[in-house]
Amino acid sequence: MSYAHLTLATQDAAKTADFFETTLLWKRLEMPANIDVTAIWMDIGSGQQVHILQIEGFEVSPFEKEYGRHVAFFHDRADWRSLQERIREAKSEVVPPLRETPFPRFFFHDPNGYLIEVIERESFCNEVS
Repeated sequence: MSYAHLTLATQDAAKTADFFETTLLWKRLEMPANIDVTAIWMDIGSGQQVHILQIEGFEVSPFEKEYGRHVAFFHDRADWRSLQERIREAKSEVVPPLRETPFPRFFFHDPNGYLIEVIERESFCNEVS
């Protein structure tokens, strides 16, 4: 089994997609014709996607925390520092983890308030193999 997509609700799909394009370098995909809400599909690599849906009145959960709900993605070591710079330039704060791990990782909030964890792929894979 493999990951197909994650759907994120937002009050502003375009702003959210712009943020992910700028910071995580995700690419927008062509949308299917059977969607009746404002939505943007994003390619995050390896056939995996994030679907962003604009939902009026949406509010992020107050449980967006390291010890709560969050989304985690692997990221390559070669772009690690640049990613953190792009996140800061996009007016988001890089948040250190609450607990130490044998691999580098950090958190940040997207424009909606979702908490996103970024894990350095190479260190994690070396640690668990």
